[in-house]
Amino acid sequence: MKQHQKGLALWLLAILLLLAGALLTGSPGRSESVQEAMRDAVLHDVNQVGLFGLMEVNPGMISAFVVTAVLLIAAVCIRCFVIPRFHYNPGKLQLLLEEWVGLFDRMARGDSPHRCKFLGAYIFAAGAYIFVGTLFELLGIQAITVHGHSVTLPAPLSDVNAAIAMGTLSYLVILSGGIAGNGVKGVGKTLKEFSLPISMSFRLFGALLSGLLVTELVYYYISLSFVLPVLVGVLFTLLHALVQTYVLTMLVSMYYGEVSEPGEPKLKKSHRADII
Repeated sequence: MKQHQKGLALWLLAILLLLAGALLTGSPGRSESVQEAMRDAVLHDVNQVGLFGLMEVNPGMISAFVVTAVLLIAAVCIRCFVIPRFHYNPGKLQLLLEEWVGLFDRMARGDSPHRCKFLGAYIFAAGAYIFVGTLFELLGIQAITVHGHSVTLPAPLSDVNAAIAMGTLSYLVILSGGIAGNGVKGVGKTLKEFSLPISMSFRLFGALLSGLLVTELVYYYISLSFVLPVLVGVLFTLLHALVQTYVLTMLVSMYYGEVSEPGEPKLKKSHRADII
């Protein structure tokens, strides 16, 4: 018991010494100001990464390629090695997969019972991409820029181009549901919500970028970079991953069900006269 207390006291003393040293030394000299660091986190006009030596791209594009590859490989592995071993009495992994799939399946059936198979598949894929892509920045994977600096790969959707692509794709999925359900009338229903792709895109971009900027600001100062970044980074990232996954999939499911709902068939004149 005494040895345990002694070890704990030594750990606390070491942490206090490190914290005191950080506060006393302050922030080291940096090649860029905090304003430049925050600006580049938004525009990516300085810290660009080479894509196989062909072109210079934003770090978010590299993140998007990595996340997409991870999801595809995971999907193939689950389909080939996990699903064939499903049992009537499910294990923990089977329960997790069934609950994850069932969540989006119930959402699709609730909002669009007449046309839910494609909708369920899309919101599942979009939700998985947003959730995993948002958590990706917690890994802290480093990349070398074209200028030789090291940068951490951000979440793919913290790049405005990726957020616009996700919002536009979701709007096209909603439009396809309107066409499949109501033909030309479905197109009219969907086009009425002309601001929908903009709102979905910038909601994703703004939410994920805010977390990135707060974390970048905290990491910029060494006196804050011992305990606070862990709390800020993990809490912001988890919160945004859950909230943005739910918000986008819920909006797509709701609007898809609205525009794809078949209208009431028109009665013929003779049939109307019989009813009257």
